Parts: sequence; structure tokens; C-alpha cells
Amino acid sequence: MALRGCLLTGQEAKSPRRGQRDRTRSPPAPTSAAVHRRSICAMADWEIRAATADDVEPVAEVRAVAMRADLERLGRYDEHRVRQRLRDAFVPAHTWIVELDGVLAGCVALRPEDDAHWLEHFYLAPRAQGRGIGTAVLREVVESADRAGRRLRLDVLRGSAARRLYERHDFTLDHEDAVDVFLVREPRDRRAAADAGARTRSGWFGAGFGTGEGATATS
Repeated sequence: MALRGCLLTGQEAKSPRRGQRDRTRSPPAPTSAAVHRRSICAMADWEIRAATADDVEPVAEVRAVAMRADLERLGRYDEHRVRQRLRDAFVPAHTWIVELDGVLAGCVALRPEDDAHWLEHFYLAPRAQGRGIGTAVLREVVESADRAGRRLRLDVLRGSAARRLYERHDFTLDHEDAVDVFLVREPRDRRAAADAGARTRSGWFGAGFGTGEGATATS
């Protein structure tokens, strides 16, 4: 899958016209060169691609920068731990990379569990913030979750400004502890959730993504 700004180019043999939405199709496993594309206008040339094992260190750096202010506010910032936790949890088959002007600038992951997908490791480097990229990515994820009838879960640090972004996209409080706030989002069409397993899913929740199926890269 590749989401781009107003100009769509990339690994495909032929790009759609500027601003044109491409035909929706089931996404491949993360190692495939083909991509599922949707055109979302933004203020920069950006895209999402499937992650590989080689992305782990750049992503760890993005996490360290993106989370530093909130972790320092809570007295929990540690230069090694903030990177190591990403390394320990990084699964390329569940992860997508945000690239801005061809350079890694963030990531997002969807980890499948029986009752939901966990939205994790959603980080953007400072140079990618304030451009509408995070909102565009999140909107695409939740719309795909609605189509697939999938519940989403996530957690954010207490006091994080990111909570407001999630609440604007219908995430609600599930529970919280001394450090984290846990949010949940039900699919808008609950009837779809009841029979989601009996029908073909597409987009972020299609075959090969979120399951590790067909993926060769591991961490």
C-alpha cells in the first residue's frame, strides 16, 4: 500500500494522474513490489511503503525523537530504553513506513489480536509533522477498519497531545493507569464486525498484512 501526497509515484510501473484515486485492490505481502494506492492530497511529496528488517534502526531514531518530550515530562526518558523497546517490538510484517521526499520520516503498525488490531508505533519525525500526514494516515486506517469491521485499540502516554487526534477519529477511553491511556474504536458498522471473518478484507486489513502471511523479513 502506498499513500502519497498530491503526486503519486513509486514502485509501480505506471502512476495515476495527479490527484486521481487509483483502483482499489487487495494489498500484497510486505515484500511484494506492488502496492495498494490511494491518493490523498497533502502539502508534501510523501508515501507509505511496507517495512523491511533494515528499517528498524531508522525507525528507532524517529521514535526516540518523537517521544522524547512526553517521556521527559513523565520522568521516564532513557536514551537506550526508548530505542530498545522499538527494536524488541518491531515486526516488519505488521509495519508500514512513512517516507517524505524519499526519506524515512515515520511509521505505523497494526498488530492483530483476536478481538482487535492494535495501532502501534505511530511516529512522525518533526519535519513530517504539521503537514496533515498523520491525520491522512490515521483516516485511511480507520476507514479501512470500518470496511473490514475491525475494532482498533491503542495506548498513548498520559497528557500526550496525540490523544486529541485519536479522539477526533472516534477513539474512546477504555481504561488508564499511572502512565498510559488505553483507547478503543469500534467499527462504525457493527454488523460488519459480526461477519468480518466470513468475507474478503481489503486495504490495511487485507490478506498478507497484519498476519505476517507471505512475509520473508523478520526481526
